[in-house]
Amino acid sequence: MRIDIEDLHVAYAGRTVVAGAHLIAAEGEITGLVGPNGSGKSTLLRTVYRHLKPTAGRVLLDGADIGDIPPARSARHVAALPQERGGDFELTVREVVAMGRTPYKRAFAGEDATDRDVVARALADVGMAGHTARRFTELSGGERQRVLLARAFAQQPDVLVLDEPTNHLDIRHQVELLALLRTRRRTTLVSLHDLNAAASVCDRLHVLHGGRVVASGPPREVLQPALLAAVFGVRAAVAEHPLTGDPLIAFDHRSPVDGPDGAGIPMSAPSGVSGAGPGRSHR
Repeated sequence: MRIDIEDLHVAYAGRTVVAGAHLIAAEGEITGLVGPNGSGKSTLLRTVYRHLKPTAGRVLLDGADIGDIPPARSARHVAALPQERGGDFELTVREVVAMGRTPYKRAFAGEDATDRDVVARALADVGMAGHTARRFTELSGGERQRVLLARAFAQQPDVLVLDEPTNHLDIRHQVELLALLRTRRRTTLVSLHDLNAAASVCDRLHVLHGGRVVASGPPREVLQPALLAAVFGVRAAVAEHPLTGDPLIAFDHRSPVDGPDGAGIPMSAPSGVSGAGPGRSHR
């Protein structure tokens, strides 16, 4: 399935947070949202998984306005890993992951063999198969993150919406998660702070700044020093990763440029959304 975001505006608490965003998450591709804090990434994602309603514009799921799709039906197609985790679950790890099967169950229906297989596979995928009986409240931040990701996998969605999915994960589990996303090849819309991770995993990037999409395209085209200076306020050099060939961004931690204000965004940077073809192939 494909996600189209058309002229999206979102405002709350009297402030416009997303202003006229246009972007595409193409079927089977990993589409990344990057930008500084407060640029509107999480707000935009919340409209896709229906936590927020747009002020104007719309989110389309395979051409249908997602707001017109019954929630139980859309939950079979779109699964989310939000930044806000809600309250602590007084449930076991397995019970939390089994919640992902809810869209497929009638009221008061019990588990069947398919549910058990799906839950077991989701737990194995995130490396938590040996922790099924532990209480969710007893887990570390990284373990909770992996369990909630398994819950999203258990929904068997066509579209994954992931807001900073590598938060709290150590480097090994970050690498494993990104590799898993590449292997699954579901339509994925993901926000990432780590630009090198975004360059590695994403087919296409959309750069947000001040609530607007200011650049779009394959990572190699988008992540250029001029844009990094204008949007993020940092000096950086972009090279080729010696192991993967992906773009590798080296930041100057000693002398950042002036704070970003958006005025210096280079006109040569890819802007807008011009098609949704594959950005590149993964190794």
